Amino acid sequence: MSEIDKRIVEVLDKIRPFLISDGGDIEYVKFEDGIAYVKLLGQCAGCTLIDTTLKDGIEVAIVNEIPEVVEVVNINDDMDL
Repeated sequence: MSEIDKRIVEVLDKIRPFLISDGGDIEYVKFEDGIAYVKLLGQCAGCTLIDTTLKDGIEVAIVNEIPEVVEVVNINDDMDL
């Protein structure tokens, strides 16, 4: 795991309690070409506010702490990575 991967996981660990309190969770997948790939789980996966949570919450937190990350993308089981 690279240093950037570790830093992303640390930020996600700070966010995770808020997601869990709403019945969701988040899994780190990978970092590639400035994009952090995550998988939202539980209630988050089917929530109508998933894009808001991802872009206005998770992405802002990660980009603010890790300048190498320019975007956060949620993957689903149908995506090939």
